[in-house]
Amino acid sequence: MRTTPLAKTSDIKRKWYVIDATDVSLGRLSTAVASILRGKNKPQYTPNVDTGDYVIVVNAAKLKLTGKKATDKIYYRHSDYRGGLRATPAGELLAKNPVRLVELSVKGMLPKNTLGHQEFMKMHVYAGEDHEHAAQKPEKLDINELI
Repeated sequence: MRTTPLAKTSDIKRKWYVIDATDVSLGRLSTAVASILRGKNKPQYTPNVDTGDYVIVVNAAKLKLTGKKATDKIYYRHSDYRGGLRATPAGELLAKNPVRLVELSVKGMLPKNTLGHQEFMKMHVYAGEDHEHAAQKPEKLDINELI
């Protein structure tokens, strides 16, 4: 009887990827990043093991929101005080804090457990072109080939 080989954390070789978010739709960027973080682009993908790679997203301020999402998509947060619900449109969040917008979008596509948190911690988002991970020698990944 043949069995499927399952990945072990000791056998996983992780890579670093740089993704440029210039003129890329938020949803398409987020699905590609979430897939890489989960490790679904690898043949040894195992759902209960973190097999994903590290992802650096640059130029988050230059991504685009399609349709009327800039005004109609609302992000909510609460201060835990009565009447403390705050609503921020996606366009305003993109202008003020594009890093947070990408993080919220990708985090919503990952599992809601400790494995998802572990995978989320491998993502680094920067609003501009520069990042501080040159020592890891990241590979440049074209997002249009993944979509």
